[in-house]
Amino acid sequence: MDVIGVGALNIDFLYKVDEILPSEGETFIREFSMSFGGSAANTIVGLSRLGKKVGMVGCVGNDREGKEMLEDFKKERVDISGIDITNHRTGYALCFIDRDGKRAIYVYAGANDKVKLEKKIEYLNKAKFVHFSSFIGKYPFNEQKKLINRLKVKLSFSPGSIYARKGLDSILPIIQRSYVVFLNREEIKRLTGKGYVEGAKKMLESGASIVAVTLGREGCYIASKRGCFRVEGFSAEVVDTTGAGDAFAAGFLYGLLEGKDLYSCGRIGNWVASLCIREIGARKGLPSKEMLEEFL
Repeated sequence: MDVIGVGALNIDFLYKVDEILPSEGETFIREFSMSFGGSAANTIVGLSRLGKKVGMVGCVGNDREGKEMLEDFKKERVDISGIDITNHRTGYALCFIDRDGKRAIYVYAGANDKVKLEKKIEYLNKAKFVHFSSFIGKYPFNEQKKLINRLKVKLSFSPGSIYARKGLDSILPIIQRSYVVFLNREEIKRLTGKGYVEGAKKMLESGASIVAVTLGREGCYIASKRGCFRVEGFSAEVVDTTGAGDAFAAGFLYGLLEGKDLYSCGRIGNWVASLCIREIGARKGLPSKEMLEEFL
């Protein structure tokens, strides 16, 4: 197994609107769709499409949505033996996307709060990488922190806005154990109180081996103890930025698994993300292995 993801499993309800309202008001829904989501899950599907062997650890409900999600994972060639089924409702996220591709997300945890990570350690240690993303609830977050001391493999970590809001001290045990941490400009500012250059330096000082900061149209910034540099992005018509960071992580991890240098990892990550944002939803635009081979 190349990578196993650990994170929330959600149904994403996607609404394209004229504008995202700051407070009370009314606006039109121009388009509606439903897709499967969860940050780590999106990254895992992205890696599978690029030809990597992947699995997922999480929890879904014993309901129609949970069953459909598991079937979709099977179609995407994701191993689901690490996913538990509970009588609680499958988690979901309401995603509102405006005309500029900016978004607002509201999350219902549901079955995600019932995940039993301590039972998955043997399974997780079969991978080359374990990839963490966020849970909304306190229980699974604490379970993740307990799990890191028992992992014998490399850890990658996408805190997302949910964990960034917890503050650096709260997620520091995971940062210290991480081989690579994925953040966007806003998340690293929230965690460190600094811009992405100084913020990445602080994350390295906190224990991460590699820090990859996504910068939207500007590409990404990669920091490690060997050096720091920016990798230019690819031009793309932005339809929806949902899952862009997850797509970047998939491309970057692919590069690491292939033994590529960090610049190449960042370039692949930028390319995968640029395709993702051309479609609505986190997974529709994710490229295939054949597309990547042509790009490389």
